[in-house]
Amino acid sequence: MPRTSRTTGPKVFGPARLGPLTLKNRIIKAATFEGVMPKGHVSDELIAFHRRVAAGGAAMTTVAYLAVSPEGRTDRHCLLLNDESLPGLRRLTDAVHAEGAAVAAQIGHAGPVANARSNRAPSLSPSGGITPMGSRLRAVSVADIERITEDYRRGAVAASEAGFDSIEVHVGHNYLLSAFLSPKLNRRDDAFGGSVENRARFARQVLRAVREAVGDKVALTAKLNMADGVPGGLWLEESLQVAELFESDAVLDAIELTGGSSLANPMYLFRGEAPLREFGATLPGPVRFGFKFIGGRFLKSYPFEEAFFLPYARQFLDRLNTPLILLGGITQLETIEAALAEGFAFVAMARALLREPDLVARMESDAGTTSLCIHCNKCMPTIYSGTRCVLVEDVPLNDPGSTSSGAALRS
Repeated sequence: MPRTSRTTGPKVFGPARLGPLTLKNRIIKAATFEGVMPKGHVSDELIAFHRRVAAGGAAMTTVAYLAVSPEGRTDRHCLLLNDESLPGLRRLTDAVHAEGAAVAAQIGHAGPVANARSNRAPSLSPSGGITPMGSRLRAVSVADIERITEDYRRGAVAASEAGFDSIEVHVGHNYLLSAFLSPKLNRRDDAFGGSVENRARFARQVLRAVREAVGDKVALTAKLNMADGVPGGLWLEESLQVAELFESDAVLDAIELTGGSSLANPMYLFRGEAPLREFGATLPGPVRFGFKFIGGRFLKSYPFEEAFFLPYARQFLDRLNTPLILLGGITQLETIEAALAEGFAFVAMARALLREPDLVARMESDAGTTSLCIHCNKCMPTIYSGTRCVLVEDVPLNDPGSTSSGAALRS
């Protein structure tokens, strides 16, 4: 049954339900890879990153990205959900809770996006092949699917034990579950390939396993690609069908709508100027030389528009009853109010909160507050040294609670 349209929405700054949770407002900090997990360990910088966002007024901050399998890490500095990581993650969740906010764990398997050399393990994909950067991929076996599903189950339990209030399963950006949804990347002829229902089978199996593992103790959401942004990839109509299949399983408390491919077209998610020079400077010498010639094909520039995913996301409002989280270039309070009036349950912000972690609190105290983010995307290459806005000075580590306007998130 489609949603009933509304002319006015709920209050931005009032209590809101997300499954078993009551959040203090309807603004969530979206997952942005923090780049400060040396050798996969929780660092003081990581805790400070999320504590600032929590103190700055967001209802919930999302820790990204927590791998469920060793080969599913983006690289060896990605945190793996296991018993060893629990004490550090508990310190993190306790710090966020102390600031009055909830905290979500984004869990997943990087699949073809994983760095095989760094992980010292083959990168996996539905059908094998070669990445745009020339790395070889190993096709996932049915045994791999069962093993990885159990890894998700164990990872979800670990996240719950670490004190996370919500779990976000990553089904976007051509990470493994998203790659299975893609007609371009999934060329299988078994029960996990071909039709939309078959390509969604792995993701649905994982979501059911996670819900069974944690019950109703934590909220469960999925981050779903509406479109991959690559020729032959997942497109809107098939994504709508996937979302309807997810809804039929009745295990999700919300779906966060996204798009783009970390494998082949990351700027489809970010929009705005592509930071080619800055990104190239982070690469090793030989790779940097090659990037000069192919970088423009990998990092494409798209015009930035406020709430650029809204036209796609509206299609999901018309087809689903599951609460939806709107993502993509949201920086202004009036945009948030309009999205809630249309029927979205929450909005997720990312770059704007890198620029100003206290933006939400200032919006609440002064409705005329505007974001200082200029969408230059120069924060993107900083994921290798601590994700931050490059336009502001660093905040000292010994001041993790600082939320002064424009404070950088040194993470």
